[in-house]
Amino acid sequence: MPDEAKSVAVGVLRETFPGERRVALIPQSVPPLAKRGLQVLVESQAGLEAGFEDASYVESGATILTERSQVLADADILLQVRSAGANPTAGQADIGSLREGQIVIACCDPLSEATPLPDVAQRGVTTFALELLPRITRAQSMDVLSSMATIAGYKAVMLAAGILPRMFPMLMTAAGTIAPARVFVIGAGVAGLQAIASARRLGALVEAYDLRPAVREEVESLGAKFVELPLPTGDDDGAGGYARAMDEDFYRRQRELMHRVVTESDVVITTAAIPGREAPILVTDEMVQSMATGSVIVDLAAERGGNCSLTQPGDTVTCHGVTILGPLNVPSTIPVHASQMYAKNISTFLLQLVDKEGRLDIDWEDEVIRETLVTRNGEVVHPRVRELLGLPALETIATENE
Repeated sequence: MPDEAKSVAVGVLRETFPGERRVALIPQSVPPLAKRGLQVLVESQAGLEAGFEDASYVESGATILTERSQVLADADILLQVRSAGANPTAGQADIGSLREGQIVIACCDPLSEATPLPDVAQRGVTTFALELLPRITRAQSMDVLSSMATIAGYKAVMLAAGILPRMFPMLMTAAGTIAPARVFVIGAGVAGLQAIASARRLGALVEAYDLRPAVREEVESLGAKFVELPLPTGDDDGAGGYARAMDEDFYRRQRELMHRVVTESDVVITTAAIPGREAPILVTDEMVQSMATGSVIVDLAAERGGNCSLTQPGDTVTCHGVTILGPLNVPSTIPVHASQMYAKNISTFLLQLVDKEGRLDIDWEDEVIRETLVTRNGEVVHPRVRELLGLPALETIATENE
C-alpha cells in the first residue's frame, strides 16, 4: 500500500477502450483533491475526447505527464473509467505495469468479465469496482451506475426522436392537428425515469412498466401512465439494491400481457438489465411484427444481449418495418456531462480513502469500501467475484491453512 505517512499521488489515465471518450477526472475536479493535499497526475490528452485540454488541467493544479508509463509508475492511486474486465483487451497492456501497493478505482465489470482480476491481484494491487457500490443513501453521491444511466435514458429518447418518421409533440396547426407520439418505457429505474422525463419534455404520450409496483408514484409524477400487469412481483430489489432476475415463466407471462401496449406504441425504450446476467427478453419477434411500420425500439440493455429478441448489439437493424437500435456505451456519446458526473462520483469515493491531510486512511469495515473491494493482498477478495471465478471462499482457505 502507499506510504500512509505521506500525501498521495493520484493518476488519471487516457482511456484505451475502443470508442471510449470519457475521462475519469475533469479539470474542475482537481482543486478539491489538491485542497485535501493530493497530487494529481494526468496523462497527456486524457481528457481531449471529452473536450478537456491539457492546459485546463494545468490551470486547475494538475501535472501533465507525457508518457502513460510515467503515470503508471508514479501514481499511488489510479483513476479510470474502464479497467480490468471493463477493458479486457486493450487494458491487458496496463496490467504488467501495475505495481504492488497501488490502488485502482474504476468500473471493472467484475460480475460479467472477471477473468483479468486474478492477474491484477497477483500484481499486489488493491482494486475497487464502482459498479458494486451498495444502493444506500450515503453512497448516492458515488453511484456511477445511476449517473451513467441518467445519460443513457436521455440519449435513448434523442436517438428515437432522430429516427422516428413523426414528431413527438401534439401540434395544432392550420394544416390540422398532429397527434403526439406514443412512447412505452420498459423499466423505471434511473435510465427509465430519465427516458420518461425526456420523452414528456418533447411532448410525447408516455406509458411505463416496471415489475416493482412501488415505482408507480415516480412514473406518474413525471406525467406518464403506469402500466399495470396482473403479475405477482413483490417490491424487493436484488442484492445491494440492484435489479433481480425472475424465472422464465414470469417473463413469458409478462410478454403476453405487454403485447398490446407494445403494439400501440410508436417508440419502445427498454432498460431491463441485471448485473452479471443476460438481459431478459421482453420484446419478441411477434411483438415487433405487430408494431406499425416506422416504429422504433431503443434497447438500452444491448450490452447484456438486449431486451428485444431482434436486437443486434452495437448495430441498428430494421425488421418488419421497425427500426431496432442496440447502442453500446451510450454515456460515451455525451462525454462532457458523462465525464463531469463520473468525475464527481469517483472523486467523492476517492476522498473516502484519505484523511484531511491527504494521507491514506482506509476503513476496511466501512460498507462502501467493503462492498466495492475486489482485489487486495494478492487475492480476489469479493465473495461474488470469487464464486464466478470458481475460487474457494477465503474462509475455507483460512480454515485449511490452520
